[in-house]
Amino acid sequence: MSEAARIYRQLYRIRRVEEEVARVYPTDVIKSPVHLSIGQESVSVGLCEALRPEDAAFGTYRSHALYLAKGGNLRAMIAELYGKATGCAKGKGGSMHLVDVAAGMFGASAVVGTTIPHAVGYAYAVKLRREPRVVLCVFGDGATDEGVFYESLNFAALKRLPVLFACENNRYAIHTHQRLRQHLPEICARAAALGIPSERIEDADPFAIAARARAAADAMRGGDAGPFFLECMTYRWKEHVGPGEDYALGYRERSEAEPWIHGDQVAKVAAQLPPDERARIEEAVEAEIADAFAFAEKSPFPDDAELWTDVFREAP
Repeated sequence: MSEAARIYRQLYRIRRVEEEVARVYPTDVIKSPVHLSIGQESVSVGLCEALRPEDAAFGTYRSHALYLAKGGNLRAMIAELYGKATGCAKGKGGSMHLVDVAAGMFGASAVVGTTIPHAVGYAYAVKLRREPRVVLCVFGDGATDEGVFYESLNFAALKRLPVLFACENNRYAIHTHQRLRQHLPEICARAAALGIPSERIEDADPFAIAARARAAADAMRGGDAGPFFLECMTYRWKEHVGPGEDYALGYRERSEAEPWIHGDQVAKVAAQLPPDERARIEEAVEAEIADAFAFAEKSPFPDDAELWTDVFREAP
């Protein structure tokens, strides 16, 4: 399969999964709040195109795209949203805590910024073990307001760790625009000030993201290159949390979203493929999605005894 076909399959798959999540959400079969990444898919797809199965990824509460792009099990993801025992976190984590260790997706968190030090710690272990692996750490622009962002990047730079930091900058921390939170908007410049090579990609082009991420990952695997920082400009089309739109709330205008909607990377990449190839990809993806939702519907809820499992407790 060509790179364009691989990327289109990932983009289309993520978009359609989330559209289906948005469609069924009002029925209340989904027991978890959902933070959709519709409009932002190309960032995770481009980043994961550069990774190998053995590489690790750490994400945010808006990580449907990252989970799927990294190879996370779709059935387990939808079952998790349904709160079912067959979910990737046994129905106890929901949309904001997706994890698939076998696929290298080491988890997401509802607490802003917390997976940044997790990724750095994992990268430190990778380096100490001298493993030819890379750690991807994805976070939003809001996470860069947290002190742990600077502490973690400084440590990664100091120890020359094999971690690719990727900021999905959609300009908003919930409902607050970046200009109201940060005097200097170039987040990649802050990483550069800590001695980390940094680059900003303006249009969320998955091919450009993949090329830069691949070059950084290859350099890290080769020895002591140290961390790299990518700031990927993007835009979420839906509300902060939930399946609807939120332009009526007054904190942003639809006109701000229109250039991103018109420049939709899913449509752009689709146009690069022959119609018959696109049709085959889309047909296979639709069948997979229907199977995943049917699996979630049929799966059982966790037993009451699951309340006591996977909980840390000091030995008596």
